[in-house]
Amino acid sequence: MIKFDGSTFNEQEDEIVTETPLTIRVNGEELATVVCSPDALEDLTVGFLAAEGLIRSITDIEQLNVNEDRGFADVELKVKKSISHDYYAKRFISSCCGKSRQFYFHNDMRTAKTIMSQTRITPEQCIHLMKELFQSSTEFQKTGGVHNAALCTTDGILVSRADIGRHNALDKIYGHCLREKLNMSDKIIAFSGRMSSEIVLKAAKMGVGILLSKSAPSDLALKLANDLKITAVGFIRGGQMNIYTHPERLIMQ
Repeated sequence: MIKFDGSTFNEQEDEIVTETPLTIRVNGEELATVVCSPDALEDLTVGFLAAEGLIRSITDIEQLNVNEDRGFADVELKVKKSISHDYYAKRFISSCCGKSRQFYFHNDMRTAKTIMSQTRITPEQCIHLMKELFQSSTEFQKTGGVHNAALCTTDGILVSRADIGRHNALDKIYGHCLREKLNMSDKIIAFSGRMSSEIVLKAAKMGVGILLSKSAPSDLALKLANDLKITAVGFIRGGQMNIYTHPERLIMQ
């Protein structure tokens, strides 16, 4: 590339994020094509299926094969049910921040659950987790082109994933937790991107009650967070934050 530094032009190399299409097929039937970062594709596939309501646990999967070169993830479920398009919409899911999966899909409302988590957190812990998320995000520091998400306790990050698609990053975490049989109900999500309605729904499907972000929420995201009893905390930066919904999980002394 040629970089302009404000006064001069210089030719130099730059690291660029990689994106690839992954077509997910269930029992031989195509479900969706996800544009994603080409890592942790097994986690992504499992998390996607769980978020779409096709599986509840890793034991629902008979076989999972990912062909990275061809861009296919083939899944055989133990229960050989056909995909009902009354619930699942075959669609192209972009990595961009525009419309993709949205709350008005029937399976979103069917699988998102009201959160009863008793986990509580201090403002200092919120700030620490966001700092730790950024410090652990080597791909973002190299390229500036990915979203980052992490599953945390109040003490620190348990697992983190990066992807060009913000929903993909959360699906990768969801899939990892299902594959490793990790309890999510007492955990916290730290997230680098904007809190949209789909991100709140992801947290609800995972059973996580506290969602932290360095960015802004949408109005629909906050309506959903309020209804689903999720504590949404945004603009965590510079030692400050905005607590939008269910502040009872914040320890304010």
